[in-house]
Amino acid sequence: MSNNSENKGYTIPFISLTTLFFMWGFLTCMNDVLIPHLKELFQLSYLQSMLVQFAFFGAYFIGSLLYFVISYFKGDPINKIGYKNGMLLGLVIASIGCFLFFPAARYSVYGLFLSALFILGLGFTLLQIAANPYVSLLGKPEGASSRLNLAQAFNSLGTTIAPIIGGFLIFEFFAVNGEITAAATEVPYIIFTGVFLLLAFLLWKIRLPDFRSEESAEKGLGALQFPQLKLGILAIFFYVGGEVCIGSFIINFLALPDIMGLPEAVSKNYLALYWGGAMIGRFLGSISLNQELAGAKKALYMVFTAAAVFLLIFFIVDLSFAQIATFLIFIGINLLGFFIGKAAPARTLSIFALISAGLVLFTIFSSGATSMWTILGIGLFNSIMWSNIFTLSIHGLGKYTSQGSSLLVMAILGGALLPLVQGALADALGIQHSFFVPVFCYLYIAFFGFYCSAKLGNVKAEQVTGGH
Repeated sequence: MSNNSENKGYTIPFISLTTLFFMWGFLTCMNDVLIPHLKELFQLSYLQSMLVQFAFFGAYFIGSLLYFVISYFKGDPINKIGYKNGMLLGLVIASIGCFLFFPAARYSVYGLFLSALFILGLGFTLLQIAANPYVSLLGKPEGASSRLNLAQAFNSLGTTIAPIIGGFLIFEFFAVNGEITAAATEVPYIIFTGVFLLLAFLLWKIRLPDFRSEESAEKGLGALQFPQLKLGILAIFFYVGGEVCIGSFIINFLALPDIMGLPEAVSKNYLALYWGGAMIGRFLGSISLNQELAGAKKALYMVFTAAAVFLLIFFIVDLSFAQIATFLIFIGINLLGFFIGKAAPARTLSIFALISAGLVLFTIFSSGATSMWTILGIGLFNSIMWSNIFTLSIHGLGKYTSQGSSLLVMAILGGALLPLVQGALADALGIQHSFFVPVFCYLYIAFFGFYCSAKLGNVKAEQVTGGH
């Protein structure tokens, strides 16, 4: 990459980009709030309600596939039009998707909601392709990892507060005598349309450094000669699928009489804990995988950071300390998992995946508060999975790295397909037993971690992050 600008004066561009990370995290998690609302509004089965995730995450697959095909035959589009124009186009497409929620809600057509989500997903796909590498380039190379981690933290902040704000607007603010009105989806998404257009305008006005690649993309599918990439594509598929499955069902799951019997207005706060756990884990992961920190100092930083981010989440959610205190036990288990992993990405990935599988099994075979806390605790262990799987998968690919990266992005398709599978199981067996789907997902991820630990050794982790 060539950069003729000085590595200074990047503060305003970086703030603009972290705002993008925040917004796509926020809008992605809004789907978890939309699902129970649309399920009730259109009297949908669980399988039908999971078409929300199918439309949204399916757009990631279609978008990245189209991008890959265009890159193969015509050259990398982002490299031709520039990162800035790529992000501007992504913002405009996302704003169109948000605006389409207005006619979808006004005329109460489920197909229009799905179309709006698909277009929104296409916009986010382009933002992912352009914004993630741009953040790593926006400054000194040795600071790339910290910039990506900070940007991803804003993504996690968006997923944490979305259930609170979105749930309040949909289930409470726009409810009349307990009935949710069309304005519940009309007004918020019109606001989101304006926010995306405002961000596009600000980004257009800001002078951004121009980075271009002089390398040409490799033709053919040479990247698939690497076994870690082939296995990693499946690992990304199962990771995104498992994470989205759990988030999609939490509100309906906590409403079950033998679990907690919570109304949607309360459940949304616990959903925020699930996504907030990922934010805690990502901050801890960035410290744990820092090779420059000594053991004692690293442990101290991790404990302090965990406490600070927990307090931040506590002030965000509308729950008392007594209602949230149990989550501290799972934070402690998360810290222990990091210490056992000893900053080795493959080993840490395997440990976290096995813990996640165990927690889901506890969810399936228990009831009441135990089931609730074990499913919520999984967010903490999802935290480092995307970055560790991605890093391990592209390790040693050399000139095929870009091609391998695009294939990994396509694997986000798991977020579209696996919720449909769990939805079908939920209709047939009930929500609780449908969680066998994420159990399988985490067991495969554990296998991938063990494979990489044996074949690649203790790869030094550079966080290839950015959220999905």
